[in-house]
Amino acid sequence: MGKEWTVGELLGTSNAYWRGCALQAAVRLEIFSVLNDQHLSLEKVTGLIGSDLRGTEYLLNGLSAMGLLSKEDALYSNTPETRTLLCKDSTTYVGHIILHHHHILDGWAQLDTAVTTGEPVTRRSYGEAIERESFLMGMFNLAMGIAPAIAAQIDLSSHHRLLDLGGGPGTFAIHFCLANPDLEAVIYDRPTTQSFAEETVAQFGLGERVGFAGGDITTDTIPRGPYDVAWLSHLLHSNGPDDCQQIIDKTVAAMEPGGMLLIHDFILDNSKDGPEFPALFSLNMLVNNPAGRSYSEEELTTMLRNSGVHSIKRHPFRGPTDSSVLYGTV
Repeated sequence: MGKEWTVGELLGTSNAYWRGCALQAAVRLEIFSVLNDQHLSLEKVTGLIGSDLRGTEYLLNGLSAMGLLSKEDALYSNTPETRTLLCKDSTTYVGHIILHHHHILDGWAQLDTAVTTGEPVTRRSYGEAIERESFLMGMFNLAMGIAPAIAAQIDLSSHHRLLDLGGGPGTFAIHFCLANPDLEAVIYDRPTTQSFAEETVAQFGLGERVGFAGGDITTDTIPRGPYDVAWLSHLLHSNGPDDCQQIIDKTVAAMEPGGMLLIHDFILDNSKDGPEFPALFSLNMLVNNPAGRSYSEEELTTMLRNSGVHSIKRHPFRGPTDSSVLYGTV
């Protein structure tokens, strides 16, 4: 039986963006970082962020009502959670992905147009460099949150060389290598990502075990390994079905026979009406991407089989946004 919706739940869903926009504004204005470990007055916060007194009061009170700030004796402070997750000096800062959500918000406001035309919409630009930084750092922060768990749950102890396809800063390659001392890896991504990847790898002391190869997976041929394991994380959903098939074909061609190919993505049920996050993520792709979407397990399995992959299974891992892993043997 489906969910029973009430008027209150409908209205709460309709105005849910109020909460999101309040959070995004606070991150953009660096309110949590300004507060840090302090208890500050409205006037002090207003002066530090260079804002309007009235607007700042409403925002701080709204954040307090949401439980994102504490207010006591007219002084505002972070909660333990916001101090840990939303202050820029924290190693577990997730503000970058929240800023990415802010950057794509007005595109979502045009969802009806995207559905009508089937095309991405024109959205407000915050500057290519700013948007790219928030996206790359946001993906890095999210990956850092789940990569250790994935590396602990997927046994690569018998493998020796990993291809991290579209790996960005190489977060997963790094953690797979940390969990498997005999494993080496190559991050394959666009050349613009190389400096970020090499800096990240160096921070973990893995410069001799994790390398970088530049290229565009949609147009270039992947240099052959020898790779006995390949990792495709959040790569396929940015591409249409034909390009996904070509990417998998190229990956298989670069690997050694008997190797393992793993796909980590927002995988839909075969009926495509769940889980909720992967289903809604397809709409995010519709608004922002000409062909990308979430794929069902059946669709991905068919693509893998078309490329000659066999013994395909679903791994029990589930991420906080219902990401999961499908794997098979080349």
